[in-house]
Amino acid sequence: MNNGETSTSMVKKYRPLAVAAGIGSILGSGIIVGLSATITVWQNGLGLTNSQVGIISGALTFAIAIGSLLAGQITKSFGLVKSFNWLNLIYAIGVIITGLASGADLPISLTVVSHDAPDDKTSASLVSSTQIFWQIGVFMSYVCAFIVSKMAGASGARIVFSILAIFALITWAWRTFSTKFRAFHEEGEQRRIDREAASQTTEKVSIKTVFAGANKGRFMAFFFSILIFYVCWNLLANTFGQFQTFTLVQAHASQSFATGAGIVLNFISLLATMAFASVAGGKYRNKFFLVGITVQFLAMLGLAMSSYSLWPIVITIGCYNIGNNIAGEAMYKVWTQEAFPVEVRASVQGFINGFSRVCCGLFALITPALVVPSAIRNTMFGFAAIVFISFVAGLTMMRLEKKHGINNF
Repeated sequence: MNNGETSTSMVKKYRPLAVAAGIGSILGSGIIVGLSATITVWQNGLGLTNSQVGIISGALTFAIAIGSLLAGQITKSFGLVKSFNWLNLIYAIGVIITGLASGADLPISLTVVSHDAPDDKTSASLVSSTQIFWQIGVFMSYVCAFIVSKMAGASGARIVFSILAIFALITWAWRTFSTKFRAFHEEGEQRRIDREAASQTTEKVSIKTVFAGANKGRFMAFFFSILIFYVCWNLLANTFGQFQTFTLVQAHASQSFATGAGIVLNFISLLATMAFASVAGGKYRNKFFLVGITVQFLAMLGLAMSSYSLWPIVITIGCYNIGNNIAGEAMYKVWTQEAFPVEVRASVQGFINGFSRVCCGLFALITPALVVPSAIRNTMFGFAAIVFISFVAGLTMMRLEKKHGINNF
């Protein structure tokens, strides 16, 4: 059996674990986009102003940010596997605590996948595939929002969030009681112990030893490259994720058209994510990244220079969704898992997620005023500049990986 066949069989063997982690991504995107796709329903049903819409969206983003920042501490207090198993039960409780649980679950789930995976190539493939589930969560939320868009008051929005709670309970039960997952966790921990023994390491790996040790320059360069890339990328992704429906309605689309367009646009995003996941562990992923970031940049310029009418906005958002998912969060997840020791991955990724969400939460407070037709042109020029900054950070990260021999691309 050659290496390609071995890698494929390992990915297939560990795929259920990636699916269980991926459902956490469905729940994470579902809560964000579920709010986005129903925000005009809440606004009309409760008589909210644009400023109040921004505050509600920002509150959810801050809750996710706090959960992400606490991810490392949660794993230290309760253990990596126990945290992975039980967070979705907390998610199902609802309200702000849902955002906290969702924020903590993403970095912890990815760390469990990379911890349990038998080799780096399998890990890259599995970790990137979880982004497909994030996009599925976006797609499902738009479908549900479209179905309930004609319902009176806020009852339709409540149905969307009830469906998410049911998914959370199913995920909790699967992660907690699966004997296959328990075996994966035990095997992964034994491999970690064996690697530690083989390297004759006596000092315990921690945030301090990583960022203040002999290789601090290398890890700091990784950290800031990934941080700058992800913050810039997430400012745009969060804006379109939470305010896409709002933007379309402001361009005089109906609620049904806006959520229906969201279904089509996010189906396109799902296909783009699947395309990237297919190359995440191979030599073409950097080329995909360059194509994706270029498409994002051109889409922002397209939005800036197009008319204020509805269809140009829909078309350019569709192009952005393609680039956003080829050069976006899936790449960020893989970079983070490749660049740092498994012992600190949840903490590092949790901090980056949390810091990014704080930035997005602050930005969400003013976003409704920036995406109305009269202001959207200047906003999109600003977004084009942000995409360029993320490109520079991403290019730096690719060069750092090549310099330190992390991959052979």
